[in-house]
Amino acid sequence: MKNKIKVYRAMHDLTQDNLAHALGVTRQTILAIEKGRYDPSLELAFKMARYFNTTVEELFVYESE
Repeated sequence: MKNKIKVYRAMHDLTQDNLAHALGVTRQTILAIEKGRYDPSLELAFKMARYFNTTVEELFVYESE
């Protein structure tokens, strides 16, 4: 699954650590999501969307194989 987390972080002038702290996760979690090595839980995906005032569909793009 692709995502636009890094783009949204840049738009809001946030570091991975800032975002992680705001969402209650580790910086490593944010890094893994941005790199596409980890897909967040639905709860975390919705928290991210709410934090950036956007939709889950805008942040994450599902790509079938």
